Amino acid sequence: MKFQKFVAVLIFVLVSSNSFATETFRVAEYNVENYLDQPTESRHVVKSAEAKAKVRESIRALNPDVIALAEMGSTNALMELRASLKTEGLDFPFWEHIQSFDTNIHVAVLSKFPIVARRPHTNDFFLLDGRRFQVKRGFAEVDIQAATNFTFTLIAAHLKSQLPTLDADEAEERLGEAKILRGIIDTRLAKNPNAKLVVLGDLNGEKDSASTKQIIGRGKTKLFDTRPAERNGDNAPAEPPYFEPRSIAWTYFYGKSDTCSRIDYILLSPALKPNWLPDETYIPKIPNWGVGSDHRPIVATFKVD
Repeated sequence: MKFQKFVAVLIFVLVSSNSFATETFRVAEYNVENYLDQPTESRHVVKSAEAKAKVRESIRALNPDVIALAEMGSTNALMELRASLKTEGLDFPFWEHIQSFDTNIHVAVLSKFPIVARRPHTNDFFLLDGRRFQVKRGFAEVDIQAATNFTFTLIAAHLKSQLPTLDADEAEERLGEAKILRGIIDTRLAKNPNAKLVVLGDLNGEKDSASTKQIIGRGKTKLFDTRPAERNGDNAPAEPPYFEPRSIAWTYFYGKSDTCSRIDYILLSPALKPNWLPDETYIPKIPNWGVGSDHRPIVATFKVD
């Protein structure tokens, strides 16, 4: 009996000591399009069981260690998704859910790794034409311990949509939110120039838009765009060489105009770029992906120092 107890304790110690024995980890982003468990004031359609199943299938295809979600409903909706994924073999013990001005959809994070610090941004304002606007969905900012001696900061965003509003020009409103987000990034990098940051989310702007450029920044603190794309064999160099490669990298389909665009991003601080694994950064090819969402998920992989 004593020997059996000794063996049990030894196994426990070995498992515990290797709980952070990871060499690589995967960070994903996915706009899950109105993942609502009940109607809201402005969004009246609850996510169907078929759509939820396709969302879970898409997440399982990524097999992420950490995933940032846009257009998540209430905390209850997030817990339902988390529990359903667990029954299908994908367990995320740690989570964050941000609620700001928009009472319908929110930013959320699911993580297999411990979240060791939280700095939610839910009450930020900016001026536009003399009027005061609040960042609609806020920003999730969490420190995640991916390994015993490896912690990174994840900042998740979902900027103002491209749909016109009566309040202000949608692009100017989105730029105002982007300036707030860039301020958060600059604050973190000013405190620690070697901070390992992942800034990701639905930025609702193409790469050359003013709001996306604002977030990426310039100079020594410029963020690096991982640009996930389909792994379909495309490997031709860009033409001309200062363009992006002609790989399939769009993330969003807008049915009204029958257009595809890249508006979802995984961006990295300079200190994290050396840990990035380009060959394991991609958009999964999932049949009938649009049943789950009008966005496609993206994933980037990193090595631990």
